Amino acid sequence: MMTEVTFEKNAVGAVHSHPHEQISYIVEGVFQFNLNGQIHIVKKGDSVYVPSNTSHGVKALEHHSIILDVFTPQREDFI
Repeated sequence: MMTEVTFEKNAVGAVHSHPHEQISYIVEGVFQFNLNGQIHIVKKGDSVYVPSNTSHGVKALEHHSIILDVFTPQREDFI
């Protein structure tokens, strides 16, 4: 399952965790990516692997930052 989300500058995807594995691909812009309490700066073309049950969240550092998230297994809560 894939989702694409557009963020404006300083918008936050709150830190959370879930039982799904996730790969996040930065389509556009720059994000501060919090992965298990470690902060990484990721930009267009970068990707991040998030293991299941790992805390993670983002903050957009530029206007019109776009992230594509891929989940496995499918997230029933998104349907």
